[in-house]
Amino acid sequence: MTFTVAIVGRPNVGKSTLFNRLVGRRLALVDDTPGVTRDRRDGDANLGGLEFRVIDTAGLDEGDPDSLVERMRRQTDTAVAEADAVILLFDARVGITPMDQHFARALRKTETPVVLVGNKCEAAAGESGLIDAHALGLGPAVPISAEHGEGMVDLFEALLAEAPDEATAPPDGEGETDSQDRLLRIAIVGRPNVGKSTLVNKLLGEERVVTGPESGLTRDSIAVEWRVAGRRVQLVDTAGLRRRARVHETLEKLSAADALRALGRAEVIVLVMDSNQPMEKQDLALAALATEEGRALVLAINKWDIVSDAGASLRRVQDRLQTSLPQIKGLPILQISAKTGARVDRLLPAVIGAHNQWNRRLSTGVLNRWLEGALARHPPPAPQGRRLRLRYITQAKARPPTFVIFVNKPAALPDSYVGYLTNDLREAFDLQGVPIRIHLRKGDNPYAGRKSKSKKKGKRKT
Repeated sequence: MTFTVAIVGRPNVGKSTLFNRLVGRRLALVDDTPGVTRDRRDGDANLGGLEFRVIDTAGLDEGDPDSLVERMRRQTDTAVAEADAVILLFDARVGITPMDQHFARALRKTETPVVLVGNKCEAAAGESGLIDAHALGLGPAVPISAEHGEGMVDLFEALLAEAPDEATAPPDGEGETDSQDRLLRIAIVGRPNVGKSTLVNKLLGEERVVTGPESGLTRDSIAVEWRVAGRRVQLVDTAGLRRRARVHETLEKLSAADALRALGRAEVIVLVMDSNQPMEKQDLALAALATEEGRALVLAINKWDIVSDAGASLRRVQDRLQTSLPQIKGLPILQISAKTGARVDRLLPAVIGAHNQWNRRLSTGVLNRWLEGALARHPPPAPQGRRLRLRYITQAKARPPTFVIFVNKPAALPDSYVGYLTNDLREAFDLQGVPIRIHLRKGDNPYAGRKSKSKKKGKRKT
């Protein structure tokens, strides 16, 4: 049984700071600007041995039915409905406001237990606010300082009173994840307003993240885990990334940095583009960054239902890829509509296929037979009349496929010839759409000496 705790409260009372404190790392963006959090974000928390799932929410507020504020409010309502307990957080230094009173009344009507917590109580600050909190009818408030980690013992005791026995941490060795059930991490990236959040909601089959016509709605990178065909998948919706020269506000810089961190942690990157403006300069930059990070990449051209010339749009993408990203050929390209759901069902199979290629391992014998053929078809150059000898190849690792070639003079082998080997290797073993790394090392076949020694030993015995 999973014990779930939702953190709610009006804007700018420190909900995201408390969330980061409970999960033990900086997952949620924190800034003095009110309303930084717009979606609900969850993470695994451990407080004094009490294990639970914690949900960070947008500030409780009300607005017109179709407004952004109301869409954020609906996300918070969903979090409260999912929770086994709710932390109602208020700023003890400011005291109880009419908005705190309004939402305390709303929470009293629910059957979910509510833990009232006064934040920003460091150095005895907020004593008067804690006294005023009795008027909310939720019992005495737990004084904490989320920023400085004060009052966590009192918060632990308050949550423990609402938690089932199963929420305590399991003994060492229990609760470990089977290595065969590894999490597949997918990051959805792209420019602002290309439909990333709409695509995430369509894949999940629910309004998990806030969407709308406003540009730059997503600020935090929101990770959602679920199972697809028996496989654990984590989907991360990220903030739209613009060119660095166009980013001036501190909050957008924080969002961009958070999105780039999500890209670095992912295994497969889904680059979402607008069908009306596919493969813009920023799209190419993001594709190149994913390749440099060694991640598998899938391209999704969104809003295909409104494209005027489908053939021309697809040709433009292919031409730009061939010209600007020749180092990674065969990228999967899907034409989808996140709004209508057209072809969205093809995305996860394409992601899993790219992930399988990214994890490919090839035997040393097969690789060396390929190397002999590649050298015969196109011998390496002979600088100053001295022949370059490529003696041996082995795969050092997967994720992405990385190979080591032993050559007598690594520095003399031109990049163009390494490019030839990379392309030939990709074609020979169908490593389409994933980065390939080839490292050159000086030396002979590393196994040649072992063979010769064994032969010598055999001769001595006879």
